[in-house]
Amino acid sequence: MASSHDSGETTAKREPTRDEFVEVSKTPEFGQLRKNFRGFAFPMTIAFLVWYFAFVLLSTYARGFMTQRLIGEVNVGIFLGLMQFVTTFLLTWLYIRHANKNLDPLAGQIRARLEDEQ
Repeated sequence: MASSHDSGETTAKREPTRDEFVEVSKTPEFGQLRKNFRGFAFPMTIAFLVWYFAFVLLSTYARGFMTQRLIGEVNVGIFLGLMQFVTTFLLTWLYIRHANKNLDPLAGQIRARLEDEQ
């Protein structure tokens, strides 16, 4: 792989070996990276799935509740359906923010160490 610097030069990056990847996976830094990812991804995935299936179940079994009007022709079902999209965008934004702050710096350090070791 090649990367370019501001000076316009291109330098070849060293490709890490399989054994080096295995060794890095045992380091405390990699363990922290995995912990940071899982600490966000698993709870958010569970929360979103609960929210999604609650919407599906309400749509199926709570028809009276879902057809209650909120504003004009907008009922609870339409509102909650639109909130599914809002939730998706919110979770995406939160993940990007989390990754930029907690995952990318650590992953960059690990990558740099792998690519720079001789």
